Amino acid sequence: MKEPRVAIVGATGMVGQEMRQILEQREFPLADLKLLASERSRGRTLEFRGETLPVQVLDRGSFDGIDLSLFSAGTGISKEFSPLAVKAGAVVIDNSNAFRMDPGVPLVVPEVNPGEALKNKGVISNPNCSTIQMVVVLNPLHKEFDIQRVVVSTYQSVSGTGKEAVEELMQQVRAAEAGEAPVAEVYPHQIAYNCLPHIDVFLDNGYCREEQKMIDETRKIMGEPDLPITATAVRVPVLVGHGESVNVQFAKPVEPESARAILAKAPGVEVVDDPANNLYPLAIDCQGNDPSYVGRIRKDFSAPNALNLWIVSDNLRKGAALNAVQIAELLLG
Repeated sequence: MKEPRVAIVGATGMVGQEMRQILEQREFPLADLKLLASERSRGRTLEFRGETLPVQVLDRGSFDGIDLSLFSAGTGISKEFSPLAVKAGAVVIDNSNAFRMDPGVPLVVPEVNPGEALKNKGVISNPNCSTIQMVVVLNPLHKEFDIQRVVVSTYQSVSGTGKEAVEELMQQVRAAEAGEAPVAEVYPHQIAYNCLPHIDVFLDNGYCREEQKMIDETRKIMGEPDLPITATAVRVPVLVGHGESVNVQFAKPVEPESARAILAKAPGVEVVDDPANNLYPLAIDCQGNDPSYVGRIRKDFSAPNALNLWIVSDNLRKGAALNAVQIAELLLG
């Protein structure tokens, strides 16, 4: 796959727009780019490499002549149209939850398990945003010290839900400043000046689906099906950038200095850890950047061989679009 003909499904959404921009920024060698979206986007145009490209309406014939399809239009669209794309000869890199836990579909983070991408049978899944930024940091530590247990609490921005959630947060802020009652439609409660311990639907086991995704996907990506891991996912009034407080227990003794040294050399990771000078990862600093930023690396004195970490990343880039494009780059060989 030297210069593939590429399609972006969901090209007008937040992640789809990011995919297009990252393809241009990374000078991805493609022969042609096709932008696909729903009927609501008919007539729109978007810029790519100095050209104005039309947004075409997704239909059953959209994948004729396409070699590579980047999907970011939701689970329902992925389930319906991914098989059509594969049948037409395209490899699908899917950003939805449709196929992530299918044992026949690779779930790939290029810094962690790149070889899995080449085992695809037509579909490769892009993991959940909160999972991606965490495993990029955990994997090099796991190789050195053997992770025994992970406890993660997330602080996830509204852009993880989409454009409507971003607009709702801004509208609620304006309403509150005007002394009016904020209206909640995207979320079950007001998100402005608030935190919601609720992302996606609640499951019968008491976890919400976002938390279960992190547990299941982390195990699959890291090749550790029995890894003890628990998660709490919280939506916070931040526009872009997910934060995670991660407590990790290892089989071997580990000092914060050793962890910093390993992470400083790890691909896709940047260490920002100088609390004495108020330097630690912030959501407002990660926006538009590629790495998973990690800081507040310190001992957990309540358990043997344990560390606390604070991880922040742009959920639209590494958490979605960038990871998908990096998978595509693996396919180029």
